[in-house]
Amino acid sequence: MMVGTEIPLKSFMPMLKRILSLVLVLALTAGFAPCADASAYDAHPKLVVILVIDQFREDYLERYRADFKPKGLRLFLEHGAYFPDCYYNYSNLLTAPGHSTIGTGAYTDGHGIGANAWWDLDRNKERPITSVEDERYAIVGMPSGANTGPGRSPRNLLASTVGDELRLDTKGAAKVFGVSLKDRAAILPAGAAANGAFWVDESTGIFTTSTYYMPQLPDWATAFNSNGRLDQAKQEASLPNTKNFEGEVGGTPASISYEFDFAKALITGEQLGKNDVTDMLTLSISGTDILGHQVGPDADVQREIVDALDTDLDGFFSWLDKNVEGGLGNVWIAITADHGVAPSPAVAAQLGLNAAQIDTNKLIAELNDAMNQKFSPGEKVVYVLPRQEFPYISLNRPSFERAGINEQEAEQAVQDAMEPAFQSLTKPSDAKLPAQSKLPPHPVLYRSYTRLQLAGGDLPHTQFGDLLAHSYTPNGGWYVRVVPAAFQMGLEKGNGTTHFTPYSYDRHVPLGFYGAPFATGVYHGRVEPVDLAATFASLLGVNQPSASVGHILTQSLKPAAEVTYPKPIPVRTRRGARGTTNKRTGSKGTAGKASAGKASAAAKTPKEQPQP
Repeated sequence: MMVGTEIPLKSFMPMLKRILSLVLVLALTAGFAPCADASAYDAHPKLVVILVIDQFREDYLERYRADFKPKGLRLFLEHGAYFPDCYYNYSNLLTAPGHSTIGTGAYTDGHGIGANAWWDLDRNKERPITSVEDERYAIVGMPSGANTGPGRSPRNLLASTVGDELRLDTKGAAKVFGVSLKDRAAILPAGAAANGAFWVDESTGIFTTSTYYMPQLPDWATAFNSNGRLDQAKQEASLPNTKNFEGEVGGTPASISYEFDFAKALITGEQLGKNDVTDMLTLSISGTDILGHQVGPDADVQREIVDALDTDLDGFFSWLDKNVEGGLGNVWIAITADHGVAPSPAVAAQLGLNAAQIDTNKLIAELNDAMNQKFSPGEKVVYVLPRQEFPYISLNRPSFERAGINEQEAEQAVQDAMEPAFQSLTKPSDAKLPAQSKLPPHPVLYRSYTRLQLAGGDLPHTQFGDLLAHSYTPNGGWYVRVVPAAFQMGLEKGNGTTHFTPYSYDRHVPLGFYGAPFATGVYHGRVEPVDLAATFASLLGVNQPSASVGHILTQSLKPAAEVTYPKPIPVRTRRGARGTTNKRTGSKGTAGKASAGKASAAAKTPKEQPQP
C-alpha cells in the first residue's frame, strides 16, 4: 500500500460487521445469556444430599419397583440418572469401609478403613476397637452418668472426603453434616472437616455426637431429643420399654422415619441450603441392614421395610421441595449403598448351593491348637485372638514374638494351617453308598492371603487380585485374610445372613443421581461407587478427594448450556416499589429480570427444571 492512498470505507464493512457480531456474542455471554457454570461458590445447588442405604442390593429396585411411590425411589429410576450395574471394586464389603469409600472416592488401600472393628493391642488388649472410637474425646448429649464409652472421631480415615474438599475450597463457609443411626455411618462419609456428625446411642436411641465436633449438642438437637419423637418411634415399633434401641427398634420402619425427622430438624436448625455457598448432608439409613442381618434379603419383612423406606423418601424429598429455596431444582441428590448382602444360607442351600455356615469360634480354636503343636507343644498359648469376624483373622503378635517368631513366619504358619482347620469343620459322612439326596453344605476355603502378601502386592494379576489389592489395610496388626467359597459365612444358627466377601452379591449396589446437571435415563455398563465423589467434586468445582480413584460419569451429564436453576424469589423493598432486592447478594434490579454474571444461572423458569 502506498502512503497517502485513500481506501474506500466500504472495503472495511465486512470486517466491521464480523467484529460487531463477535462483540455482541461476547456481551450476551457475559451479561445477558443464562450462565451454566454454576458451582458450590455461588450456592448452585443450595444443598447436596448423599443418601446411603445400608445393606441395599441393587436388585431390590428391580424386584419391588411396582411398589414405589412417584417421588421416592422412582425419583432416581424415572427422573434421574440411574446406573443399575454399579459394583464395588474391592473385597471387604462391610459398613465402615463402604461408607468411607462413598465419601472419599477411594477404596481401603486409599482410605485405610478395612473393617468395622479390629484388634489394636497398643490401644486395647481386652477387645477389638471400632473404626471410629477415640478415647481422646467424649460423647455429648447423654444424661449425666450414662455409660457412653469413648468418644468418636474420623481418626483412622486416611483420605479426605468430597465434603472435606467442599469445606476446604470454600474456606469453611460450606456446612457439611453426617447423620445415621450408626456412629461409623455418620462420621466416615462426612469426613474430618465436617461441622458435625450425629448418631443414636445404641441403648436409648438418643441422638448424640462427640467433642471432636462440638462441646455440647446444639439447641435444636437437644429440643429434638426431648420433643417426644423418640417415644413415638418406640410406640410405632411396639417396643415402648426397649433397652436396646438399635438392635430392636433399629430393624423396623419406625427407625427410618425417626432418622428422617432428625435430618429435617438438622437442615432447619443449621439453616442448610440458606448460605452463599453449597451445603452438604450425608444421610445413611441403617434399618435395612439391622433387619437384613436377621432375616436375609428374600424375607417378606425385608420387602416391607424397603417399601417403608420408599414412603419415607417420598415424604423427605417432598419436604426438601418445600423447604429449600428453589425446591428440588436447587438440590442434588445421590443414592447408593455401602454393600449388598448374601442370601441367607438356609435359602441358598435349599436351592442346591453349598451355603455352609462357618463356626468362626471353632475355626480359631483349631488354628490355636495347630500353632501350639508347632511352636509350644503341650501348652495353650493364645496365638490367634478371639472375638473376630471375617474376612480378617488377627494374630496375637506378643505370643509369636515371645516364641521368637517374626511376622512372616507367623502369618505363613497360620495360613498353612487354615485349610486343615476348614476341613475339620466338616462333619464326616458315615455313608458307604452314594447319597440318595443332596449332601449338606460344608465349609470350603477358597483362598487366603497374609498381610505381608497384601501389603507387597503379591497377588494374582487378575480382577480378583485387584479386588484384594484394593482391600489392603494397615490396621489390625498381623493378620491373614480369608476368602471362603461363595455363599458361605460365619454365623450363628438361624435364617440370618451377612456380607464381607468379594462376590458380586456383596458388591452390587444402586447408584443414582437427581438434580439439574443430570440427564434423565438408565445408563447400563459397569460403574463404581467411587465415581460418586469424583462426579460431585467435578460439578461443584472443587478438588477430588485426596485418594480418589473414581471417574466422572460424563455420560449422564447435560451439556453445560442446558443446566439451569430456579429464579431467586424477588423481594420488594417497600409496598408498591418496582425495585427488588436479591436476598443473597443484596443487589437491586427490576422484578422478573435475572442478575448478570453467575447469578444469571437462575435465569430460566422453574418449569424448565427436571420435575418428578
